[in-house]
Amino acid sequence: MSTPASTSPTEAGQELGTSLKPRQLTMMGLGSAIGAGLFLGSGAGIRAAGPAVLISYLVAGTLIVLVMWALGEMAAAHPTSGAFSVYTEKALGKTAGSTIGWLWWLQLVVVIAAEGIGAAALLASVWPALPVWLLTLVFMVLFTSVNLTGVRNYGEFEYWFAILKVAAILAFLAIGVALLAGWLPDVRSPGLDNLLPGDGFAPNGLAGIATALFVVVFAFGGTEIVSVAAAETEDPAHNVGRAIKTVVWRIVVFYMGSIFVVAAVLPWNSDALASPFAGVLATARIPGAATAITLIAVAALLSALNANLYGASRMIFSLARRGEAPSILASVSGARVPRVAVAVSVVFGFAASVLELLFPERVLPALLNLVGSTCLVVWGSALVSQWILRRRADRSGMFLPLRMAGFPWLTLVGLVLLGLIFVVGLSGPDSRVQLLGSFGLIAAIALLCRLAGRRRTVPHAAAARGSGGVRG
Repeated sequence: MSTPASTSPTEAGQELGTSLKPRQLTMMGLGSAIGAGLFLGSGAGIRAAGPAVLISYLVAGTLIVLVMWALGEMAAAHPTSGAFSVYTEKALGKTAGSTIGWLWWLQLVVVIAAEGIGAAALLASVWPALPVWLLTLVFMVLFTSVNLTGVRNYGEFEYWFAILKVAAILAFLAIGVALLAGWLPDVRSPGLDNLLPGDGFAPNGLAGIATALFVVVFAFGGTEIVSVAAAETEDPAHNVGRAIKTVVWRIVVFYMGSIFVVAAVLPWNSDALASPFAGVLATARIPGAATAITLIAVAALLSALNANLYGASRMIFSLARRGEAPSILASVSGARVPRVAVAVSVVFGFAASVLELLFPERVLPALLNLVGSTCLVVWGSALVSQWILRRRADRSGMFLPLRMAGFPWLTLVGLVLLGLIFVVGLSGPDSRVQLLGSFGLIAAIALLCRLAGRRRTVPHAAAARGSGGVRG
């Protein structure tokens, strides 16, 4: 897990900053994961699987815990803005590493657009002064500007954003528990009846659970940004491990708790699942609460947009530094920000605002269904890389500042869970389309990366032969 010169983020005076604080690093993981997937996608998951969506969240939650432990071990040993892309390259070769890097970047580019449109749609529902497409455009301009400033300012912005939504989720959980327990005056508790409806715990069967799994995976996607941000924090060996442990348990508690409350309060086929958190609070009859949680959900989505734009820009910066993307993307401003990489990463977000103008209310559902399976591939690459690099490090006697407990068995458990998700996914028509589409995308990216690598190799080989001829 040593750092090769070709992947160092500090060459030729083009360093990224190292001013992210531990508390900011922790909140970045929460900021990237608690967004559209929880506040909007959770309703789609419940509609797909019914109360059995809890199984989908339990499986995906267990998997993300194992993935984050594996990433933490690698990030502590080798902090780099390329994170799992670099680790995959070290474990499986250059083509595999660049493929994962480009795949994750494309995934985040789509997620950025989804977060922007989702936040705009929620805000328009309580403040219809501006159309959704125009609000999306405003958000893209605002957060592009935030990401073009120094990383310290970005980190502080993200920290307070995340604090707001963590507080909101805790308040939501408290209200939900009070509602289910029958502690709210003049409000009838639904009890646990909605968890066992007349059409069963899993009304849509295994196919529904499979479809929900990919919605849930999308919701957990982005947590891995902590490993990317490790390159811009001091003492990553200590801070990364601490941040990952904190992020993992908070996300699992927040997600599982929130989904349990929503699934218990709202019937699985309720129209209120279009905005599930607001639907629960409307059922609780707390004046103004539904509007308040909607505004907080807007802040949550914008926080996730902010974090994902950061992650996307750092990944494509790393790809450029390794010769896997145009070299202009590796440039760094005086504030030590990869501004060209930021600009390129947000282009699709601006395009999405135009698409929303042309096809209102049709863009967000398409985006939410587009990237769930790509998260699985990225997580799989992290587990496989950790398996290979950990065994390599143990054979050589290399010191690792953070070691994943239960190796190799917990890594194997993660890979088995991942394999089961793929198998279950192929059984459902919607998830099957996602998987096959992702496999096709990965094959296309790998082919392009392979061809690009050969084109770079040929001129170098020719130059070496030419210089050899002169010396002879």
